[in-house]
Amino acid sequence: MFKELSKKSAEDLLNEQSIGRLGCVLRGGEPYVVPVSYLFEGGSIYIHSLEGQKIEAMRAHPKVCLQVDDIENHFEWQSVIAFGEFEEITDEEKQDEILQELFLRFPDLTPVEDVGLGKGKKLVIFRIKINRITGLAEA
Repeated sequence: MFKELSKKSAEDLLNEQSIGRLGCVLRGGEPYVVPVSYLFEGGSIYIHSLEGQKIEAMRAHPKVCLQVDDIENHFEWQSVIAFGEFEEITDEEKQDEILQELFLRFPDLTPVEDVGLGKGKKLVIFRIKINRITGLAEA
């Protein structure tokens, strides 16, 4: 039986999980979904990435979403979608603060800057400023 999650339960799931699927729209109108590690704090979702297809897409179409779930089995699961606006963090002090939080929470996370900065790609720190959250569960 399906049930709608309360806002608090949806936010709890966002806090508990660390990997979600970021949904955005490419320039040609094609949907694009990619897994990301994230930090949920103060009503926003923070993510870091190298410049590329998803950053280009979000700069062109800033309405995005993040889907997160906790699946025990086919009949016991919770799923949340946070809808919001892409907002690039350009303040260097704030960027450092977010990166420190991400690496504290995910000590095994490979810094993307190690992978691509030497190849001329720029590190981008951004947030999804959440406008609304929906959630469902089956138990």
